[in-house]
Amino acid sequence: MHRESYADQLDYELDRLPGEVTTAITWFMKEHEIDRAELARLLDVTRGRVSQILSGDENLTLRTLAAVAAALDAHFEVRLVSNGQTVSPDGHQPLGGNPFEQSPPVDR
Repeated sequence: MHRESYADQLDYELDRLPGEVTTAITWFMKEHEIDRAELARLLDVTRGRVSQILSGDENLTLRTLAAVAAALDAHFEVRLVSNGQTVSPDGHQPLGGNPFEQSPPVDR
C-alpha cells in the first residue's frame, strides 16, 4: 500500500480543510439567504471578524465552528474516509466501504 509521507499528508490536510469548512458555511448561508452582516449580528461580532472566519486563512477552532453552527441554527456533519475512497453522491456513505467505519447520524 502506497502512502504519502506523514508531513506531506499533514500539509495537504492543513491546506484543504479550511477551504472545505468555509465553502460549506458560505453555501449554507447562501441557501438560507443569510449574508455576512446577519451572521455577524447572530454571532455578536464585527463583520470584519466574519470575513476573517470565512477567509479560509485562519486556523478555526472547534469553538468558533460550533458558534457559527449555533448562530446558523445548524450543525456540522463530519466523516473520515480512507484516502482514495469514493463517497456516495449524497456524501454520506463511503462506496464499497464498511458502514461501521463512520459514526451514525446523531438524532437531535
